[in-house]
Amino acid sequence: MKELLRTTDPVRLSWLTALLADAGIEATVADTHTSILEGSLGVLPRRLMVLAEDWARARTVLEEAGEGLPDA
Repeated sequence: MKELLRTTDPVRLSWLTALLADAGIEATVADTHTSILEGSLGVLPRRLMVLAEDWARARTVLEEAGEGLPDA
């Protein structure tokens, strides 16, 4: 698995996951349970992960949708 981005915004994570799913790319949100343990304050970012072989295509899909991503 390779990280695409980190965010504390659950709505954005849902949107990005849906965009990737529409492109046939399976994504996983890591650190969800850690965020819950911190009291759901939203201060710990969650990571959007994809398989290493899907990473470049996933970045392209998200960038074409206007999503700014951190440099690789």
